Amino acid sequence: MKPFSYERAGSPAEAAAAAVRTPGAKFIAGGTNLLDLMKLEIETPVHLIDVNGLSLDKVEPTPDGALRIGALVRNTDLAADERVRRDYGVLSRALLAGASGQLRNKATTAGNLLQRTRCPYFYDTAQPCNKRRPGSGCAAIGGFSRQLAVIGGSEACIATHPSDMAVAMRVLDAAVETVRPDGAARSIPIAEFHRLPGDTPHIETVLEPGELITAVTLPRPVGGTHIYHKVRDRASYAFALVAVAAVVQPDGSGRVALGGVAHKPWRVEAAEAEMPKGAKAVTAQLLAGAKPTPENAFKLPLVERTLGSVLAEAKG
Repeated sequence: MKPFSYERAGSPAEAAAAAVRTPGAKFIAGGTNLLDLMKLEIETPVHLIDVNGLSLDKVEPTPDGALRIGALVRNTDLAADERVRRDYGVLSRALLAGASGQLRNKATTAGNLLQRTRCPYFYDTAQPCNKRRPGSGCAAIGGFSRQLAVIGGSEACIATHPSDMAVAMRVLDAAVETVRPDGAARSIPIAEFHRLPGDTPHIETVLEPGELITAVTLPRPVGGTHIYHKVRDRASYAFALVAVAAVVQPDGSGRVALGGVAHKPWRVEAAEAEMPKGAKAVTAQLLAGAKPTPENAFKLPLVERTLGSVLAEAKG
């Protein structure tokens, strides 16, 4: 791990201002991803800004009936929150499917959204990776790709986003609240928050330099049956090969988002009109234009089968 300086921020605006004042600075809260990357020298921040002392650790209702989740709410606390379990069950289930209990005790809402890919070539500093070192190439293309993207990739990157929580947030139409270095606040629909790789896979979100996540807001509850199914190589502490987050209404309509298949949580709203027709019709639109490799082509039928299981469970 390379040397770095450290400070504790006194307010969100102060933290954001400090981040642009020191090029190469990073925010740290739980550190469950960042510290591992620093040990491998994949992340080499010259300055860490500790945001744990900020008052961003509450889950609170809003006047319009939504639910505001502070950026520092730990995954364990969010999954156990009575309102989340009752009204946003898909989120609670997704959180409990992720990582281990010890990691959930430390990991934060904002950090979960911002975690980096688990592509093996991103973690192997002896291999080229455009996400780790822009312009160096992508060893995953033509390499071991079983876990990687089948849709939304590019000639520069076929990595997947690892978050379970983000998939549930996407199906719930959450919004990410931030503060900029000048103190201005903004709200970003989660549909627009994560970027596809294109030619710049190292730019993973629409956050501006120094911009700090302060909260995530869930809209008013939509009802229905909330289900999260995660298919992985082992029963626990493994990232998704395919994940399906769904909210299904009594008439068979609903919403669906996928994890483990793309550079971001994958949702195609137009495909949801096909939900009453069954998993095959939905999957055909969800994965239209998919470009799997020979090693991960199995993910396409796996999505259909997993979604079929979800729809069958929703029917009771």
